[in-house]
Amino acid sequence: MLTAIFSLLLATSIVDYKPPVNYEISLAGNFGEPRPNHFHGGIDVKTGGVEGKQILSIADGYVSMVTIGIGGFGNAVYVAHPDGKTSVYCHLKRFSPRIEALVRRWQYRNQQAEGEMHFHPYDCLVSQGQMIAISGNTGSSQAPHLHLELHDTKTWNMLDPLDVLKEYVHDGMPPMAHGFMAYPKAGEGVFCGNFGKSAYGFSSKNLTRLFTAWGKVGFGIWANDYMEITYNHYGIRKTVLTVDGKEVYSSDVNNIPVQYNMMINSWGDYEHFLRYRVWYMKSFVEPGNRLPCIKTDENLGWVTFDQEREYQVVYTLTDFAGNSSQYSFIVEGRKQAIKEKSVNDPNNVIRWNRTNTISLPDMQMVIPQGYIGDEVELKPVVSDRQDAQSRCYSFMNQSYPLFSWAEINIRPTKRVKDTSKLYVVCDNGTQKYSGGEYKDGWVKGRVRELGAKYYLKEDIEPPIINPISPGGWSAHKRIVISITDKGSGVKSYKAFIDGQFVLFERVGKTQWLECKLAETPIKRTNGDHKLRVVASDNRNNVREYKTIIRY
Repeated sequence: MLTAIFSLLLATSIVDYKPPVNYEISLAGNFGEPRPNHFHGGIDVKTGGVEGKQILSIADGYVSMVTIGIGGFGNAVYVAHPDGKTSVYCHLKRFSPRIEALVRRWQYRNQQAEGEMHFHPYDCLVSQGQMIAISGNTGSSQAPHLHLELHDTKTWNMLDPLDVLKEYVHDGMPPMAHGFMAYPKAGEGVFCGNFGKSAYGFSSKNLTRLFTAWGKVGFGIWANDYMEITYNHYGIRKTVLTVDGKEVYSSDVNNIPVQYNMMINSWGDYEHFLRYRVWYMKSFVEPGNRLPCIKTDENLGWVTFDQEREYQVVYTLTDFAGNSSQYSFIVEGRKQAIKEKSVNDPNNVIRWNRTNTISLPDMQMVIPQGYIGDEVELKPVVSDRQDAQSRCYSFMNQSYPLFSWAEINIRPTKRVKDTSKLYVVCDNGTQKYSGGEYKDGWVKGRVRELGAKYYLKEDIEPPIINPISPGGWSAHKRIVISITDKGSGVKSYKAFIDGQFVLFERVGKTQWLECKLAETPIKRTNGDHKLRVVASDNRNNVREYKTIIRY
């Protein structure tokens, strides 16, 4: 019967999408908003600031995957739909009973609490409007809400959920621009006497101030969208820049490949955001930026002011509902001298269109072609650390993320007993494990943030396992422990009662892990049972904890 239903479901590509909640949708965030290192990949549906709201499947389909503790999603359900899309529901408190049963079966079969849990199409068919979960605040969520994503199932490109749910979200307000930024091209342009970038506010939609420029200049815009029923602000769906009526740039924030997520730092003015927490989105394209949602003219969006006349510059902003607004200003072409481009140190320059190898004493780093947006000059510093097994390396004096993970190799400068215990530390204010494969005298790790510090540390201490349950564990229905590691970090853990695997799950956003004994295969005898917990870290140091519980 299930196979027949599933076949019927797949036979049609017509899918009726409805809201994921049974009340009016109010958004805390929309699709494609610029964030550091990523686009906001979905919409944030408000749940009234509380957990416990019913989450509904937005269309017919089947549960293809459930994830727990992966990335920042917390508890998440993936539903594949017959039109080739997959909806993802994140930060959930718990799953529906049917999905929960599938999850429990997977957890006990694989003897792990967290991971990616893949299911067959016939395991769990769902209908549009069927309750699949209860809303929560798990993962990297800062407050209770539902984060809803929509993906192309085949490519996994990120899609705007409002394309299928727009009729259920009320928005009659057009986007609003707050200012624009001018970016004279180094050695080739000047704007209002400035050779560096400069910002200007939109005091009105049609600025009367006359701006001046000569040579090549790019522009960027700071703008937000708004809706009537909430105070939140949102990203802009469509932006068009015209000069004298000719389109030089446009963007439509949709259908974004997940592997291009980090390119948001190239499109947006990441440096400005770090200082002022405001995104200016560039209306020109750095050569290494391959985002398909951006279109430019043959000049990559750069505007050439080479005539002594007035140029009409117009921005048109449009939201998902079709509300639109225009902002304009006039730039007078005024011939003037242009400052020569400063020359970078060729030994420290890395380029977007080639593989870059950086060598420092006892360190080598390889940054493949296409991992940065444009040419950049590194500011390498080598220093000593008393608490490290190598020298310490930094490459930039401020944050500069790569588009993907690059490789770093560091040679230890201190003697260690066991080289397998060495690992690479990424220190960006917090020390994080960043790989540690030892071979031929070098330790290989991963680099994505050039503004961090990298060095080797040795981890010979296993994780620490502590009981948390107050008053001891005698006759308790639940067991709570904490597992922490001061070195490379906890990699895995398992727990057994009387030799049989039992599930420990994370308590909220804490380091605590909880086992609800009534939900385990262990039968209550009101007698003693042997508990054994085994935990390992990323350098394979293992701790075993044993005790007696009464249950």
